[in-house]
Amino acid sequence: MAYVAGSSAGRDGTRPGPRGEDEPPAERTSLSARARDAVRQRIVDRRYPQGARLVEREVAEELRMSRVPVREALRALVGEGLLELLPHSGVRVRRLERADVEHLYEVWEPLAVQASRLAARRVARAAPGELPGTAALRSSLDRAEQAARADEGAREVAAHTAFHEDIVALSGNPMLARTMEQLSGQLQLLFGMREEPEHMRAQHAVMFRYIAAGDEESAAASTLLHVRDSRTVALRSLFDDA
Repeated sequence: MAYVAGSSAGRDGTRPGPRGEDEPPAERTSLSARARDAVRQRIVDRRYPQGARLVEREVAEELRMSRVPVREALRALVGEGLLELLPHSGVRVRRLERADVEHLYEVWEPLAVQASRLAARRVARAAPGELPGTAALRSSLDRAEQAARADEGAREVAAHTAFHEDIVALSGNPMLARTMEQLSGQLQLLFGMREEPEHMRAQHAVMFRYIAAGDEESAAASTLLHVRDSRTVALRSLFDDA
């Protein structure tokens, strides 16, 4: 990709332009992660709409960062499936087609079900008393309900996403966590594009109850129902499925 370097210093002290190459690797990694999170959030909340072309220089100026961590962030988001390379240069926000949604659910369904099963199993094998992970799940549910009552869609999406991520964390399986991390951005984008019916919020509460009780098979079954309902709602919202 070809870009024009800037020269002004940002509010965070980082420097756009070629001098960013001189930043220590550890600092660049931290800035890259911040840039990745910032761009991902702009995609999820549709400030960067589907199909929009992103120019490295412009994104760097918007984030008040040097172009090196932004370039690394854009490459990482291509790997996550939120951005796609243009034929000649640059990237654009990926458009979710029906096949993309179908493929995403085909992968997410078994992983989500297994995460709930493993989380419930871990709870069942734990010493008496609530694991910190179950408290995090409860907190995510509460935040989602508060956001729904306040009609704050973005905050509700964030809470629902956190709920599913908390289940993965509670599962205690780092390989599952790394795999799910690759899907996280696309799931957030999908959750933000479709409506969240009240019955699906209620399903989260059922999933929580079974996980907190250590009932792995019921946790798995309730998660399977939830993911399949989510798929139906997504296809209906995005592609007018009957």
